[in-house]
Amino acid sequence: MSQPAQTVSVVKMYAPREQIYARAANGVYANWRWAGVWLTQLVFYGLPWVPWNGRQAVLFDLAARKFYLFGIVLWPQDLIYLALLLIIAAFALFLFTAVAGRVWCGFSCPQTVYTEIFMWFERKIEGERSARMRLDRQPWSIAKFSRKAAKHAVWGLFALWTGFTFVGYFTPARTLALETAALALGPWQSFWILFYGFATYGNAGWLREQVCRYMCPYARFQSAMFDADTLIVSYDQKRGEPRGALAKTAAKSAAAGDCIDCSMCVQVCPTGIDIRKGLQYDCIGCAACVDACNSVMDKIGAARGLIRFTTENALRANLAPRQIAGRVLRPRVLIYTGILVLVMGAFWGALLIRTPLKMDVIRDRGAMGREVEDGMIENAFRLQIMSTDERAHRYKISVAGIDGISLATQDEVQLQGAESRVVPVTVRIPKDKGKAGSNAVTFGLQAQDDERLQVQEKAVFFVPR
Repeated sequence: MSQPAQTVSVVKMYAPREQIYARAANGVYANWRWAGVWLTQLVFYGLPWVPWNGRQAVLFDLAARKFYLFGIVLWPQDLIYLALLLIIAAFALFLFTAVAGRVWCGFSCPQTVYTEIFMWFERKIEGERSARMRLDRQPWSIAKFSRKAAKHAVWGLFALWTGFTFVGYFTPARTLALETAALALGPWQSFWILFYGFATYGNAGWLREQVCRYMCPYARFQSAMFDADTLIVSYDQKRGEPRGALAKTAAKSAAAGDCIDCSMCVQVCPTGIDIRKGLQYDCIGCAACVDACNSVMDKIGAARGLIRFTTENALRANLAPRQIAGRVLRPRVLIYTGILVLVMGAFWGALLIRTPLKMDVIRDRGAMGREVEDGMIENAFRLQIMSTDERAHRYKISVAGIDGISLATQDEVQLQGAESRVVPVTVRIPKDKGKAGSNAVTFGLQAQDDERLQVQEKAVFFVPR
């Protein structure tokens, strides 16, 4: 007896991307967004060319294992400062999100910034939203190919410039520019310029909202930092509904809401959502819909703010702006602010008390201790000296802790600015001094021209039994 055929249901795990043709938005928030674009890009593209003490102001020299941040020189041993910076950035993000939602995403995130730049190029070459839609529907022709090729060429050049600038933070930008002009780039430099250029081209030119929706983890856990008093982009349903076309008579106008269902808020959204359906994780808080809706309200003679930055509690209880501001200093915000202030204070304090001189003492484990001529006991050490001062200094080496202890090798060393050097030293004590086994000693290092530059490190002197 044959078995009945079984039907297999296929669950789609990924929705195909629908092309989004975002309309340009104009208004207060658009101006703020472009101010963020200009500010972040002037910093990013400009810093590699800022000189400082005869070098690049910001340079992460991986080959020399030195990181330059204006007047600060950091070694790999200073990773604690990087950890503090990351903690500061994390809690700043938590604080901004708790107060005003995804303002980082909408105004400063690199994905948003570069998408905005690439969309500007797109509008200048292919035209506004309706023109781009018509162009994509047209069959291929010389005119269409020329526009598309010009757009992608501009995208590619800008992306390569971005990749070049990024690598310029790890290789001196001027050296990199000369090598590029002479077609003498090394294989790794070429790889990373192309890699980051391709990443910029792909993310800002093609993926765009897909990065925010599926690749960025921030969109997924942002709700954990929201509460009913967080400022978010919201549609006022009480005022806007029932929506409909602009009424021609006063009777119809009195019964209808202020939303005329023009869909301008959807057309300007870079992620293609309809904010009138409520808050969605796709919303990046760019407020383009706010600018678009305000411009429509101005044209129909209605009050602004149908779509605006507000809170859930404000919409539910019709709170005034002063009442909304009064709810900002709530426990969540105060905790984030307190932690942020403490970590920033710890970071600043650590920088203030930081000594630009480090020394590690390493025993020669090949010989624990040996007896030499004149009845002396000898130990060998290596001093790993690191100077973060960018001036050259001559240092005096000393050792103390046991009667009669002395250096059998030179007691001075010359270090150039921001230099690291291993100095082998031999230490001796009289045979009748010190106890058998381990004896605590202290090595000192003192700059001869600056009494503030000094450091001491403990070590162990071994006396054979």
